[in-house]
Amino acid sequence: MLLAGLSAAAADESVETVVVTASALPGTTLDPDRLPVSTEVLSSDDLSRFGASGMLGALGRSGGGVSLSDAQDNPFQPNLTFRGFQASPLAGDAQGLAVYVDGVRFNQPFGDAVGFDLIPAVAIDTLTVEGSNPVFGLNALGGSISILMKDGFTWHGTELEAAGGSFDRYDLTAQAGVENGAFSLYAAGNVLHETGWRDHSPSRIGQIFVDAGWRKGGAELHLDLIGADTDLTGNGTAPVELLAVDRAAVFTWPDDTRDTYGLANLRGTVAVNDALSVQANAYVSRIRARTLNGDVSDAQVCDDDPEFLCLENDFLTGTNGDPIPNFLNGGTYAQLNRTGTDTTGFGGAVQAQLATGRNKLLAGFAYDAGRTDFTASSEIGAMTLERGFAGPGIVIDQDDGSIAPVHVTGRNDYQGYYLADVFTPFAPLSITASARYNVSRIVLRDENGHALNGRHGYSRLNPAVGATYRMTDGVTAYAGYAQANRAPTPAEFSCADPGAPCSLTNFFVADPDLKQVVAHTVEAGLRGRGDDLLGGAFQWRLGLYTVDADDDILFAASSITGRAFFENIGTTRRRGAELSGEWTRGPWRLAFDYTHTDATFREAFALDSEDNPKADAHGLIHVVPGDRLPGIPADMLKLGIDWHGTPDWTLSLSGRAASGQYLRGDESNLDPKTGAYFVLDAAALYRLSDTLALFGEIDNLLDAKYETFGAFSPTAEVPIVEVPGASNPRSLSPAAPLSVYAGLRVAL
Repeated sequence: MLLAGLSAAAADESVETVVVTASALPGTTLDPDRLPVSTEVLSSDDLSRFGASGMLGALGRSGGGVSLSDAQDNPFQPNLTFRGFQASPLAGDAQGLAVYVDGVRFNQPFGDAVGFDLIPAVAIDTLTVEGSNPVFGLNALGGSISILMKDGFTWHGTELEAAGGSFDRYDLTAQAGVENGAFSLYAAGNVLHETGWRDHSPSRIGQIFVDAGWRKGGAELHLDLIGADTDLTGNGTAPVELLAVDRAAVFTWPDDTRDTYGLANLRGTVAVNDALSVQANAYVSRIRARTLNGDVSDAQVCDDDPEFLCLENDFLTGTNGDPIPNFLNGGTYAQLNRTGTDTTGFGGAVQAQLATGRNKLLAGFAYDAGRTDFTASSEIGAMTLERGFAGPGIVIDQDDGSIAPVHVTGRNDYQGYYLADVFTPFAPLSITASARYNVSRIVLRDENGHALNGRHGYSRLNPAVGATYRMTDGVTAYAGYAQANRAPTPAEFSCADPGAPCSLTNFFVADPDLKQVVAHTVEAGLRGRGDDLLGGAFQWRLGLYTVDADDDILFAASSITGRAFFENIGTTRRRGAELSGEWTRGPWRLAFDYTHTDATFREAFALDSEDNPKADAHGLIHVVPGDRLPGIPADMLKLGIDWHGTPDWTLSLSGRAASGQYLRGDESNLDPKTGAYFVLDAAALYRLSDTLALFGEIDNLLDAKYETFGAFSPTAEVPIVEVPGASNPRSLSPAAPLSVYAGLRVAL
């Protein structure tokens, strides 16, 4: 279903529509047509519309207001942007969306990062994207994504799937669900491998999900288990002069992320009586993350003593305190940054829902905690002709701490107390009021010294109020105001000193305070449906919104190559319009979605961006109010056409177009944007029998050459054998070319 709240169930007031949110654990019922925010639901069928189940692909093709950018340039590690706010796998990115899986907060404790590659898409039942609502807790600045997994009560049978295609990809998937009296069991697994379309860019994914359920009378209990082991290579941007010669080439490498993840979640609901129900969950998770990032080194031969290496006129030293010798004698030096993050997360929530006459009240408490052990080091070695790192390297340990091994442990504890009430004084009108009080406590301990020791506390009461009014049987108006906040993460306030910046792989070298970010959202719109438009049924939505984020946090570049620091930059604003619709008639389905996003800085400040050719003599760029935030396309259009011509054939076309965006490092908007683009995907499914189906898809059917992310690189400092004398620092992440995949699905 394209538009949440426009389903047949929502049209019938006697039928409750289940919407799973952070404030409404599985088992809570809320009518989305009475929520004063934009809401969209994707079903499991939507996720598999283009063959194999794919959460990110479905959101990129049809998710309203959702865009994907290839900061890492790995298909399983994109930055997901909604209304100008991100959910990203990179801890260095500002995380402005709250993500939940079966009621568990999925923003990882250490940096609030979101690893969508850890979730088996085949096991997803529904995925809900919702505008800002404070009851979702921390990070819901721009909105939230809530994922409900399948179980044996809702999915029956056994299904096997095998697919393969371009770039040596193979993908094996299985799922099975069974119900036996009061008990149920569902299990799903996925294994995927590909060499990647760019050089040195293989990826491997293994995922599993298991749900064991029990229900009797008004009580239901589930134990969810998620396991994942992923090894992803995302080699990021490459200079435009190199891409002009070979779009598959990478600039510097390796850039590898390996995650091992496990989650156990016990959740349940009980109906005390016809009016009162209680939901609760308790969970524990563990993630082991290892990263490798190769880059050019700023180390140079010392002017006063050419036998040694220096960094900004200071001797480069190793862990023994001795200067590092000039062991290449004129060669190009590379740097390999290693990080290790081991985090245990745990927590739970309990809430009660009381429905009496025209009123529905929800009250709850949530607790989320993390215990992290983080290590990092940087090695200096040789850069190969292919711009890779060659070791063994020498670990760098500078006396001033600018580049030094790190070992830090972190504790973060988040509490949330929330209350929401939906009151319907008379049938067409519903009034919603809600609030959440967030308390955050973060403690760091430096295991190598004392520079990182710190204790930080934040609290915030976030209110919201709104209303919906059913103007006619087919048209509803809504409007609302909401506040939301996020506390700085251990990864942010541990790297907030411009005098001691950290690497892009999250070195932590200082511990000054940062202010929490507070977002103020105003939105209003119309949504409706009709049963007779050109002989078909039509659903539509039109919305406007403005979000002001006070004390926003930016990962600002440092004058040291590959290093940066977090800082509060004042207020940023996202303002936009959303228009979407879906028309169905007989075998045809047509859908469209248009969004305009005006994301701007509202205060002036200066940033280091020495590789930006428009920077001043000191390597600074100067941002003024009204400059656009980089990485966010202003205009985006999505189109979809499905044809179910016979019981055996289904054909689909999906097109998406986006305007260009400013490059990261060009917050002052002085350099050209990335180019606008249009991409067309096609898919087909043929049912050989009731139990056997063939499917195929062609991504980027027109083989468009386009980019969704850009930055600047020290091109002139790195020998590029493919382009001798290359000096243009403009660096882009190329999108994948035309690719073809096909598979077989068997239902047993």
